[in-house]
Amino acid sequence: MTEPARPSFHGFEQIPLREYAERAYLDYSMYVVLDRALPFLGDGLKPVQRRIIYAMSELGLGATAKPKKSARTVGDVIGKFHPHGDSACYEALVLMAQPFSYRYPLIEGQGNFGSTDDPKSFAAMRYTESKLTPIAEVLLGELTQGTVDWSPNFDGTLEEPSWLPARLPHLLLNGTTGIAVGMATDVPPHNLNEVVSACVRLLDDPDASVRDLCEHVRGPDYPTSAEIITPAADLAAIYETGGGSVRARATYLREHNNIVLTALPYQVSPSKIMEQIAQQMRAKKLPWLEDLRDESDHENPVRLVLVPRSNRVDVEALMGHLFATTDLEKSFRVNFNIIGLDGRPQVKNLKTMLTEWLVFRTETVRKRLKHRLEKVERRLHLLDGLLVAFLNLDEVIRIIRSEDEPKPALMARFGLSEDQAEYILETKLKQLARLEEMKIRGEQDELAKERDKIAAILASNAKLKKQVKDELLADAKKFGDARRSPLVQRGAAQAISENELVPSEPVTVVLSAKGWIRAAKGHEVDAASLSYRDGDKLLQAVRGRSTQQVAFLDSSGRSYSSLAHTLPSARGNGEPLSGRFSPPAGAQFTGLAVGENDTRFLVSSSWGYGFVTRFENFTGRNKAGKQLINADDAADILAPALVTDAQTDWIVSITNSGHLLAFPITELPELDKGKGNKLIQIPPAKLKSGEEKVIAVASVRQGGELTLYCGQRKLVLGWRDLQAYEGARASRGNALPRGFQRVDSVEAT
Repeated sequence: MTEPARPSFHGFEQIPLREYAERAYLDYSMYVVLDRALPFLGDGLKPVQRRIIYAMSELGLGATAKPKKSARTVGDVIGKFHPHGDSACYEALVLMAQPFSYRYPLIEGQGNFGSTDDPKSFAAMRYTESKLTPIAEVLLGELTQGTVDWSPNFDGTLEEPSWLPARLPHLLLNGTTGIAVGMATDVPPHNLNEVVSACVRLLDDPDASVRDLCEHVRGPDYPTSAEIITPAADLAAIYETGGGSVRARATYLREHNNIVLTALPYQVSPSKIMEQIAQQMRAKKLPWLEDLRDESDHENPVRLVLVPRSNRVDVEALMGHLFATTDLEKSFRVNFNIIGLDGRPQVKNLKTMLTEWLVFRTETVRKRLKHRLEKVERRLHLLDGLLVAFLNLDEVIRIIRSEDEPKPALMARFGLSEDQAEYILETKLKQLARLEEMKIRGEQDELAKERDKIAAILASNAKLKKQVKDELLADAKKFGDARRSPLVQRGAAQAISENELVPSEPVTVVLSAKGWIRAAKGHEVDAASLSYRDGDKLLQAVRGRSTQQVAFLDSSGRSYSSLAHTLPSARGNGEPLSGRFSPPAGAQFTGLAVGENDTRFLVSSSWGYGFVTRFENFTGRNKAGKQLINADDAADILAPALVTDAQTDWIVSITNSGHLLAFPITELPELDKGKGNKLIQIPPAKLKSGEEKVIAVASVRQGGELTLYCGQRKLVLGWRDLQAYEGARASRGNALPRGFQRVDSVEAT
C-alpha cells in the first residue's frame, strides 16, 4: 500500500504556535497602543480624531464655511483614512463637538449632538451637520507649510499627515481618555491661558521645576463650573508624578428657603443626580428634604431645586451628606500616559510634557520657516529672471518668435536657469506693462527683507525661541478665556449617620419564641396581645428608640445587633432573625436588649453563672455575630437583664426549685465577654441532672420592686422584702413562699 503524499510547505515559514500567538498578540497590542487608544504628545490627538479633522479640512469645512452633513464627513474618513466602523467614527466626531465634553470644542455641530443628561443621545449622522470651529485653525493652519511628515493611507492611494502641526499644546487643553492593552490614559482638560503661561515660563527659564510651573497651571479646568476641591499640594503632586485623582464638587446657592444646584461635576448627568437623591428620599434616608425639582432649561442648563422641610434644616450638613453619598462630588482619575516624541508610551510629569511639546513646536516652527525661506528664495530667483527679461524685452520676444526651442536659447543668451526660463515663457504679455518693473523691484525688496529676517531667526536659537513665544501669546490672546472650574479649598464631605437621618421615636421590639422579630411604634404596646404564627408565642419585648441598636442573644452565647428602625413593622408577623443573621446550626434566639453603648446589662446562664457588661459589647456589624457569653453545653442562655445603676442595684437570681438570692451588684465583676462568676449556689448533682437550674435573673434598683409571675398569680417583692433574701454572692439564698415557687417570669421596676 502506497503512503499518501505529504503536503508541501515550500515558500511558507514554519514557526511554533506559541511563538506565533505571542508575536500576533504583541503586534495587536502595539497597534492598539500607538494607533487607537493613546494620544500623540505633539497634537494631542488619537488617529481617529486626527483623521476626522483632516478630512473636514479637505472637504472645505472651515469655521467660515457652510456646514455639511456629518455622514459626508464620516464617509470620507472611513473610506479614505480610517477603515473602521462608522458608528465609532461618528461618536468620536460628536465628542469633539460637545461643549460639555470638550473644553475647547474642535467641531461646531448643528442638530442634536446630545445633552449633559445623556451625552450619547445624539441624532444619527444623516440628520446632523458639522464644520470646524475657529480654534481648529490652531491644529491645521500650518499643515501645508512643510511642517509634517506624510504617510500613505491604508490602501496606499492617498497620503495623510502623520500628525498635525499644533500651535498650542492641545493635549492639555482638551485632555483625553483611553484604554489600551495593559495601559490607559486620563488627561484632564486645562485652561488655555494657564498652559500658555507655563510654556512661556519654561521658554524663559528651562530650569523651572514642576512646582514653579504649578504657579501657572493651577489645576484642571473642566467644561463645567463645578468646584475643584483637591488641595493645591495634592494637585502639585499629580503634576510631579503624572498620576493621581482630582475631586470636583457641585456648586449651589440659596434662593429663599430652597437649595439650587447650579453646576455639576464633569460628565455627571442631572437625571442621575435626581435619581440618586430620590432613591434616598424613598428609602427615608433624607427626612430633611420635602421635594426635588429639575428646572433646567436652555438658559439654565443645570438648575436642580431641593426643597427642605423647614428653614431650621442645617443646609451645610445636608449638602455635605449629599456630596458624600451622590455624584454631586466625584473623583476623576489622572494618568499622563501618552506617546512622546520618541514614539513610545510613557507616564510624564508636567514639565516633561511641556518641555517635549516645546521641542515639537520649535521644530515645527523651524520647518515652517525653512519651507517659507525656500519659497522666498525661489520667488526671488524667478523675479531676477523676470527682471532680466523685462529689461531685454525686445530681445526676448525675438528669441521666442524665431527660435524653435526658445528655452535653451534664453538660458544661453541671458545666463538664466531652467526655472527662470520656464517662468519667463509662462508669463502673460499683460504682465510686461511699463509699471511691472516697479512691482517686480518692490516685491524683490519685500522678499529680500523677509528672507533676511527668516535667515536671522533660523540662525539664532534666541530669536527662534522668541518667535515661538510670540506666536503662543498671540494665540492665547485670540482663543484664551477665563477659568471655568474654580479652585476652592474644602474639607472632606461627611455623610450624616443613619441615626441622625432617622427620627427618634419610641418603639417596642418584640421577639417571639421561634425567633421572629418586629417593632411596633410607641411604648404602650401589649406585646402578648399581638398575633403570632401558629405554634409561636411571645418570648420577650423591650422598649427603646428607633435610632437605637437592638441586640440579640442566641443559645450558643453569640450576640447580634441591628438598628431598630430597620426592623419590620409589628403590623405583620415580622421576619425570622435567621434570615437577617447567620447563627450556628441549631441555635435558637433567647433574648434581646436595647440601649446606648454605656448601658449595663446582666447576662447569665441557667447554670448560675453571669457578669455585667456594657451594651456596646453586644453590638457588631458581623452577620455571624460575636461570642459574648461562654456557657456549659447543657446550660441555657437567659435573656439579658437591664442594670439601672451599676453601684446600687441588687442582683436577683431565682431557681426552678423556688430559691431566690439577692446580693449587691458590686460583688459581680464587669466583663467584656466570658463565662462570668457564680450567682447562686445549686447542688452539683441537681445541676448536672437538670433537676434544678436558674430560670430568671433581674437587676433591681434601690427602692424598686420585683414582680414574680407564677401562673395566674403574682408576687410583688419591695426593696425591704428583698432584704429577707439577701446573702453573699454564690450562696444558696432562701425559699420563696409556698405557691410562688414555680416562677414563670420576673419584672423589675
